[in-house]
Amino acid sequence: MILQKSSVTTRREAIIAVLAIAAIAVHLVLRFGFHATEQARNGPLLIALALGGMPLVWVLLIKLFRREFGSDLLAGISIVTSVFLGEYLAGTLVVLMLSGGEALESYAVRSASSVLQALAKRMPSAAHRKQHSIVIDVPLKDIAVGDTVLVFPHEICPVDGTVIEGHGVMDESYLTGEPYKISKTPGAAVLSGAINGESVLTVQADKLAVDSRHAKIMRVMETSQQQRPRLRRLGDQLGGFYTPVAVLIGLVAWALSGEAVRFLAVMVVATPCPLLIAIPVAIIGSISLSAKRGIIVKDPVALERVENCRVLIFDKTGTLTYGEPQLVEQTVMPDFKQTEVLSLAASLERYSKHPLAQPILQAAKTASVAIREANQISERPGKGLRGMVADRHVEITSRKRLMTRQSDAARVLPSPTGGMECVILIDDRLAAIYHFCDTPRQEGAAFVGHLSLKHHFERVLLVSGDRESEVRYLADQVGIREVFASQSPEQKVAIVQEETQRGNTIFVGDGINDAPALMVATVGIALGQNSDITTEAAGVVIMDSSLQRVDEFMHISRRMRSILLQSAIGGMALSVIGMIFAAFGFLPPVAGAVYQEIIDVLAVANALRVALRPKTLTDY
Repeated sequence: MILQKSSVTTRREAIIAVLAIAAIAVHLVLRFGFHATEQARNGPLLIALALGGMPLVWVLLIKLFRREFGSDLLAGISIVTSVFLGEYLAGTLVVLMLSGGEALESYAVRSASSVLQALAKRMPSAAHRKQHSIVIDVPLKDIAVGDTVLVFPHEICPVDGTVIEGHGVMDESYLTGEPYKISKTPGAAVLSGAINGESVLTVQADKLAVDSRHAKIMRVMETSQQQRPRLRRLGDQLGGFYTPVAVLIGLVAWALSGEAVRFLAVMVVATPCPLLIAIPVAIIGSISLSAKRGIIVKDPVALERVENCRVLIFDKTGTLTYGEPQLVEQTVMPDFKQTEVLSLAASLERYSKHPLAQPILQAAKTASVAIREANQISERPGKGLRGMVADRHVEITSRKRLMTRQSDAARVLPSPTGGMECVILIDDRLAAIYHFCDTPRQEGAAFVGHLSLKHHFERVLLVSGDRESEVRYLADQVGIREVFASQSPEQKVAIVQEETQRGNTIFVGDGINDAPALMVATVGIALGQNSDITTEAAGVVIMDSSLQRVDEFMHISRRMRSILLQSAIGGMALSVIGMIFAAFGFLPPVAGAVYQEIIDVLAVANALRVALRPKTLTDY
């Protein structure tokens, strides 16, 4: 819908701009080419003012009645004054400046949506639905939950669903960020947008197209285009003193000279196109540069706020660690063999996306144990992973879930240790407990260490649900002194809320349980795409889960503010100089319009620098 509105706005303003250009061209030809009468050569200008100027003035009047005294009010004053004074060429030039600026802004917004448009084009418009051994192509919107869909080799999967026939692999890196292909067999989940391998897969649709993973990412991208940051209102804030100053200069020039045309000249020069155009161009350019660096700015308000944050709060796993745990200990029960348990567990885990799946698979590969076929796979949230392997029921769950199901489990389970763990059940009997350790990020200490020196952060906190000893160990490695361990999601939110009430905060997390904290922080930054919920809650999403990208986003924000203020304040300063010349009669209305256009070009050209990547975006 927003894209449609943007397109409509672009066409409307473009039509007005073209009309103004045509009117000015015809006027000049009639005036200098045919020496037409004043009435004849002003005809095209009057048409442009009527068809293009009146709609623009009407919109400004509506804003005026709403007490929205924006900087574009000066443009409306210029148009009306030019008509009353018979300076139709000057008025048409102002219409051209205003409509051209609006069209440029709308075009910039649409250009920034290129990632979204590419994502939309990526999805097929139809799916191969199978009914009673007959395969027909139907529109994607007609696929219902429970429908059977065929995904041919190298095709893009059109739905979120479950494989019911076939064996193969799918490349899900486009959606998950994981750089490897996932094996698919009956019972395995598939994601819309994933690229199928060389085998035909029969999939049962589990979600409607509008509820798919692909659609959710689309909505995140759409939100980033719909929302405008408060910096968009900076033009109105600056206009709060710029507009009365311009009007005062114009009135004084009129009063002292007795020439109303000087008031018009001042108003034409004062038309604040640097504020109307340069600011949105800088914002959209920053969003574009961020996207190229793998940073989705879901809420552009973050671009303004991040530079003013003085407290940074980290989650632990997946933020200051790689979120890539390694299997370091296998505690196997007496009635089971270690290699047999590892073989069964790995055979099931290769169809899982859980963070602990890969270390189990890696351990199985290192031990050269057999990987067998699995079926009847189920991995429901909060229920663990289940399936049948070699006619044996295998379940991989947590200590907490097991103890809630079996009251006597505490007697047979060994005492908990630091780090992560999972419990392996074979045929409903406890078979083993696997212990994992996550590796701290190599750049963690350098990143934390530079925050106070380069970005003026006053405090850095580490908040985690893990045990005190483990959290303290990591904090000492990266140089964080304030630690909150064994925190539930509710306690995390309370800590972030308390800190945010004191001042602006940034929260960096990656898990589902981080979503509430991401929402209550001044700026929420999600690393990776481990959860749709997390990316929905965050204002900024770092696609490749990198602390370097967090630093880059901070620098993009700082650079945007600097360049934006250069364009806005620099343009205003040049306009004030032009207004003074106009007040003394050295700059008539038409020449003033040309002067203002030169300022516009300079301001916009400077704002466009935001989209260009500088030599470096990090400083640690």
